[in-house]
Amino acid sequence: MSYVTIRNFGEDKFIEKKSEFIGYAKRCETEEEAKAFVNEIKNMHKQATHNCFAYIIGENMGIQRYSDDGEPQGTAGIPILEVMKKSNITDCAIVVTRYFGGILLGAGGLTRAYTKGASVALKAGGIVEKVRGVKVSLEMEYDMLGKIQYTCNENNWHIEETEYTDKVVVNLLAELELAKEIEKKAIEISNGKIIINKSDEDIYFKEENRLYKLI
Repeated sequence: MSYVTIRNFGEDKFIEKKSEFIGYAKRCETEEEAKAFVNEIKNMHKQATHNCFAYIIGENMGIQRYSDDGEPQGTAGIPILEVMKKSNITDCAIVVTRYFGGILLGAGGLTRAYTKGASVALKAGGIVEKVRGVKVSLEMEYDMLGKIQYTCNENNWHIEETEYTDKVVVNLLAELELAKEIEKKAIEISNGKIIINKSDEDIYFKEENRLYKLI
């Protein structure tokens, strides 16, 4: 399992021909969460001209919904949805709020504005992968620490934490295949002297070479 979602709540805004557009993005893991988020933004902006939205839910992007909320058909909801689909974003809802400024934008202008509203919201939220991984703990004598640190640095493996007691324990978070590679390498460079413990599989967020449990 590996798919793309957003890291944080995202919010950004811009002015287009005197109309104010405010884009909001939130990670939502169920359709109920997505609907609640849309309603939250609508309640926040009751005086807005439009609160257009789209959301995609599920690892296989199986749930896809959108609304133009009174804008000409196809100029708001679908452009927002397309921004997410082009980035393979799922488990995410986006609402783009518009306060009309008195100048008509036309169908093309609206499509571009709502596309931009969705894009800036996603950028503000930050895009990450969602993956399966484990915590790998390497327990060793102190004289092995330098070799492990060098190997992790050389392979771009991020050390989350190092515990110092009578022995040293180096903790890493890794995707499943990488965890096997770390285990194999640790055994190889220590001649089997490093004790390896792995947690149960869990869901993590991945950004570059690092996994996060909570974001």
